[in-house]
Amino acid sequence: MTLRAPGLERRIRAELEARIRSGEWPPGHRIPTEAALMAEYGCARMTVHKAITALAASGLVTRNKRAGTLVARPHVVTAVLEIPDIGALIAARGETYAFTLLAREVRAPATDDPGEAALAAPDQVLAVCGLHMAAGEPFGLETRIISLASTPDAETQDFTHEAPGAWLLRHVPWTEARHRITAVAADAGQARRLGLARGAACLQVERWTWRAGAGVTFARQLFPGDRYDLVAEFGPGR
Repeated sequence: MTLRAPGLERRIRAELEARIRSGEWPPGHRIPTEAALMAEYGCARMTVHKAITALAASGLVTRNKRAGTLVARPHVVTAVLEIPDIGALIAARGETYAFTLLAREVRAPATDDPGEAALAAPDQVLAVCGLHMAAGEPFGLETRIISLASTPDAETQDFTHEAPGAWLLRHVPWTEARHRITAVAADAGQARRLGLARGAACLQVERWTWRAGAGVTFARQLFPGDRYDLVAEFGPGR
C-alpha cells in the first residue's frame, strides 16, 4: 500500500521520535538530512520538512543552520522550593557530569554586592566560581560564597572536582532558605564561558541558606534559558 503524504509524514515523525525516545539517538545527535530522509522514504522534501518541523515544535529536536538538526537536550527540572544537586540531576538523565573550578579565594565579605551582603557573613568567606558541565558542554555558571564562620571545614576543600553546592548538601544542614529567580541577558564574560552569544537569554537563580539564623552560603547560578526549568505545584491553602 502506498501512503499518501499525510500518512507518510506521520510515519516519518513517529519513527524518528521512536529513535530519539529509545536513546538510539542521544541528545546532541545529528539526525539525517532532509535529502537523506527523502531518499530513505522515497518522498518529497515537503513531507520530510513537515515531519521534522513537528518534532521541533514538540521540543525533541533543534535546528541549527551550521550544525543541522540535532536531538534536543531535555531540560533539567526542579521544584522551586528545593535545593537541588545539579550533578545528580544531570546524571539522572543519563549524561556525564563534571564541575570545572574557575576561581577560588578566601576574602572579606563584599558589602557592595547586595546578594552577598544579604547573607550577613560576619567574618571571612570562601568565594568559589565554577562551571557545571553536562556531556562535555557548559550547563551552568556558578559563583558562590560560603561563610567560614558557620562552615569552617569549607576552607580545606579545593572543589576542583566536587561542586561546592553538592559538598554543602552532604555536610552542612540548613534550616532556612530563600530563592530569587530572574531572567537576564548574558554579558560578554558569561556568554564566553557558557558558549552563548552575548546577550543570550538566561535564567538566573540566586539562593541563600541559613542555619539557626547564621548565614551558610549564597549562590548565583546562571543557566542558558533553554536548559533549565523551575516548577511549583500548589493548591488552595498551600
